[in-house]
Amino acid sequence: MRNRLNFSILILFLFAIATLFTNCKTREKSQNTNNTRVENFDQFYNRFHSDSLFQISRIKIPLKGAIIDGEGTRVWTKSNWHLMKVKIYDLDTAVYKVEYKKHEHTFTEKFWIEDSGFSSEYRFELLKRKWFLVYALESNL
Repeated sequence: MRNRLNFSILILFLFAIATLFTNCKTREKSQNTNNTRVENFDQFYNRFHSDSLFQISRIKIPLKGAIIDGEGTRVWTKSNWHLMKVKIYDLDTAVYKVEYKKHEHTFTEKFWIEDSGFSSEYRFELLKRKWFLVYALESNL
């Protein structure tokens, strides 16, 4: 009887250890999956245009590109950045010509007013599984 009790305790002990290791592996795998998940572009893009603090946090400084207008050519700084509030999909195509291209790791948008000297181009890139604005060119000559 004593051997049977010892055997039962041993089986329970081994089962408890096996369960513990299985749970640790499952939890570790779940955490790894969350750490390697790529940010959804559409969710990022919507938040980028609706949340000013988020937008500023997702601009890769120094931002490549420039502002070109009657005052000359200037580089982008946080103080001269104007928030992007209108998504490319929402621009009035009766006024603006619009182009955008979405790839796995980049999204480029361009819009301009025909024969006016006004044009804008922005490029977003996926960096370390998160989307950032990395290039902005605005021309108004």
